[in-house]
Amino acid sequence: MQTPQGSPLVLPHTLQELLSKDTIQVQLIPEKKGLFLKHVEYEVSSKRFRCSVYRRYNDFVVFHETLLQKFPYRMVPALPPKRMLGADREFIETRRRALKRFVNLVARHPPFSEDVLLKFFLSFSGSDVQNKLRELVQGVGDEFMTCKLATQAKEYLPADIQMQFAASRELIRNIYNSFYKLRDRTERIASRAVDNASDLLLFGKELSALGSDTTPLPSWAGLNSSAWGNLKQALKGLSVEFAMLADKAVQQGKQEENDVVEKLNLFLDLLQSYKDLCERHEKGVLHKHQRALHKYSMMKKQMMSATVQNKEPESVEQLESRIVEV
Repeated sequence: MQTPQGSPLVLPHTLQELLSKDTIQVQLIPEKKGLFLKHVEYEVSSKRFRCSVYRRYNDFVVFHETLLQKFPYRMVPALPPKRMLGADREFIETRRRALKRFVNLVARHPPFSEDVLLKFFLSFSGSDVQNKLRELVQGVGDEFMTCKLATQAKEYLPADIQMQFAASRELIRNIYNSFYKLRDRTERIASRAVDNASDLLLFGKELSALGSDTTPLPSWAGLNSSAWGNLKQALKGLSVEFAMLADKAVQQGKQEENDVVEKLNLFLDLLQSYKDLCERHEKGVLHKHQRALHKYSMMKKQMMSATVQNKEPESVEQLESRIVEV
């Protein structure tokens, strides 16, 4: 991409600079039970702002809505789905991980990281956080409306913008599908490591049970009690080795889940946010196009009416100018 002057566009931040903007932890707080319902609450801790706040899922939803309202032309990460009735621990943990990815992506997004919405969400500990967030964007207008360069936006767009947009969207779709498959396979590898740990642990327990057997040897046994005792002691030693192997397999599975699967999920979240951005733009352009067609139709009727009444009709150029102004 190039600027209107033809000079190449240089990215202002490196990956390490973006990652160092903040590190946010999202931890689950035990469910609070009321008379008729219970809800999940999260402790959200920001390294940058050195504070921790408590947030519910709906607080994240409103935060996401206000970001979209203020930054409709930016890649806003998607939120995980709402809790289903009877959601189990696995769903809750999966959603906690997704919320953590969401808020870290927002905190490391250059414009978002310096915006008052993020600081408020990560540091405000008072009540009614949702209405406070809405008040911050009320009457402000989106980023494009308040940008001084908005009137020059067309100068930054190439003539074949629609073709480039379609090609870019297709490329992102292909990359997303490929990484989705990679993530799926990596999850299976991590799951197999945990299953292996369970098998190794069961193997060790059986060896330990044999080594602890107190059944006396029958008189006709070929082994004497000393040899049988030594054999049982060896079996116990093997059970310890298998327990250690099982622990290592569990650690390997957790490491694969945290270091590999989560990084792939983070990248997929980024790709999904780009896909969502493309969809928002297409819907927005289509909506504006339909509005323009409606206005064109209404003004054309006015022009025909003026002709019938022997008034001087507007030219096509004047008509198009009026549509753009509206």
